Amino acid sequence: MNVDEVRILWMFVFFDLPVGTKGERRAATRFRNFLKDDGYMMLQWSVYARVCRGEEAAEKHVQRVTKNLPTKGSVRALQVTDKRYGRMRLLLGEATKNEKVAPLQMVLL
Repeated sequence: MNVDEVRILWMFVFFDLPVGTKGERRAATRFRNFLKDDGYMMLQWSVYARVCRGEEAAEKHVQRVTKNLPTKGSVRALQVTDKRYGRMRLLLGEATKNEKVAPLQMVLL
């Protein structure tokens, strides 16, 4: 496959997990830690994103997230192209260090 043919996608995971009990907090923390360990960067407390190299890689990560879901809550996944991701606007606050470095890391893919 030619490098020009590789489609770079961003995989977003959005979640709203219950944290009312100690067990629920533990499950939410476990899920967040899984996402970080799997290469996702935290954009906001319950919004994580990672770069995927093509549709197959994105699907692989959807399956990995699915296998690590907590038992309660709401979790969603969204894929967007790199071009669309580049059009995201930060309206308030500052980009995290990870957000600033991520586009540079894509060059290595």
